[in-house]
Amino acid sequence: MKHKIVMLLLLFVSFVKAQEEKKNYSFSLQEAIDFAIQNNYKAINAGKDIESAKQKKWETTASGLPQINAGLDYFRNFVFTQQGISGNAFDPNGDPNAVSTIAFGTKNSMNARATLSQLIFDGSYIVALQASKTYIQYFKNNKIKTDNEVKEIVTSYYGNVLLAKENINILEKNKATLEKNLFEAEQTFKNGLIEEESVEQLQITLGSVNSNLNNVTRLVDISSKMLKISLGLDIDDKLTLTENLDNLIEKKLTLDFNESFDVNTNIDYQLADNFKEQRRLEYKLQKAAYLPSLAANVNFGYNAFSNQFTFANQDQKWNNFSNLGVSLNVPIFSSFGRTAKAQQAKLAYQQAQTQLTEAGQMIKLQFESARSDYEYSIEQYATSKSNLKLAERIENKQQIKFKEGLSSSFEFTDAQRQLYTAQQNYLQAMIDVINKKTTLDKITNK
Repeated sequence: MKHKIVMLLLLFVSFVKAQEEKKNYSFSLQEAIDFAIQNNYKAINAGKDIESAKQKKWETTASGLPQINAGLDYFRNFVFTQQGISGNAFDPNGDPNAVSTIAFGTKNSMNARATLSQLIFDGSYIVALQASKTYIQYFKNNKIKTDNEVKEIVTSYYGNVLLAKENINILEKNKATLEKNLFEAEQTFKNGLIEEESVEQLQITLGSVNSNLNNVTRLVDISSKMLKISLGLDIDDKLTLTENLDNLIEKKLTLDFNESFDVNTNIDYQLADNFKEQRRLEYKLQKAAYLPSLAANVNFGYNAFSNQFTFANQDQKWNNFSNLGVSLNVPIFSSFGRTAKAQQAKLAYQQAQTQLTEAGQMIKLQFESARSDYEYSIEQYATSKSNLKLAERIENKQQIKFKEGLSSSFEFTDAQRQLYTAQQNYLQAMIDVINKKTTLDKITNK
C-alpha cells in the first residue's frame, strides 16, 4: 500500500513539473511575426551568419596588421655531419688530391627568437578589405530575406489556424441546424407526412458534416504545431491567438493600387547587386596581381651552444642576434597567365551585370503579377461574401418550404450544399487576401 502511495505521489509531482515546464504564449499576428524574427530557427542562424561575417572581416583586416611570433628551438646532435675538405686545406704541404673530413658544431644548441612582421603594401590586401564589407552586407541582406520569408510563413500558418477554428465554428453551427432539421423530419416521417427518403437525405448530409468537422478538428492541432515551430516554440507549449480572420482582413484591405514600386527596395534585387559587386571586386583583385608587394620583418633573439645540457645554468653563455629584412616582390611576366585570369574575372563581372538587369525586370514582373493576384483576391472576397449572403437566404427559404412541404428533400439538400460551398469559398477568399497581401509586401520589402 505504501509503495502505491509513493508511486502516485511521484506521478503527481512529475505531472505538476511537466505542466510548469510548458509555457503559455498569446500573440496577435504582428506580435507573432516579431517573436518569430527573434526566435525562428532559420532567423537565428541568419543572424549568426552576420556575426561570422564580421569575424571574417576582422580576420582579413588583421592579416595586414603587425604580426609577432616567437619560438624556441632545441637541437641535439647524436652523430655530427661530416664535411669533406681537401688535403691541403689546413696544411700547405699536404696532398691537394687527398680528402679528409671534419665535423663542426656542439652536442646541444638552443635558439630563442621573436619575429615582428608588417605588410607595407599589397594591392590584394586592399581589395580584400573592400570585399569583406560586401561580404557582411550580403549576409545582412540575407537576414532581411530570411525575416521576410519567416513573416510570410508565420502569416500563412497563423491564418491556417484561424481558418481551421472558424471552419469548426461554422461546421458546428451547421451540425446543430442539421440535427434539429433531422429530428423534426423524423417526427414528421413518423406522422406519415413525408417520405423516408427525405430523412435519409438529411442523414447523409449530417454524416458528411460530422466527417468534415472531425477532420478540421485534427487540422487545428496540426496547424497550431506548425505555427509553433515557425515561431521557435516547443510544440507542447500553449499558444493563444488574439486575432480572428475579420481582424486580419480589415488590416490587409489597405493597398493603394496606384503606389509606385522601386525595384531597388526588393531584397532579391539587393542580393543580386551584392553578387555583382563581389564579381567586380574579384576582377579588381586580379588586376591587383600586376602590382608589386612590399613587406618587412624584424628578427631578434638569442642562441647558445653546449656539449652538455647546461642551458638552465646561470653561467651559460647566450649570444644575441637581430636583423631587419625587407621583401619586395615585383611580378614581371607570367606567360599571360595573369591576363587570362583577369579576363575571366572581367567576363564574370559582365555576366553579373547582365544578371542584375534581368533580375530587375523579373522582379518588376513579379510585382505586377502579385498586385494583380491581390486585386483579384479582393474581388473574389467581395464576390464570395455576397454569394454567402445569397446562399444563406436561399437555404433559409428552402428550409421553410421543406418544413411546410412545399419543396422536396433534394431541393433542400441542394440548397444546404450550396450554402456549405459558399461558406468554404468565403473562408478561402479571406485567407487568399491575407496571403496575397503578404506576398506583395514581401516583394516590396514592407
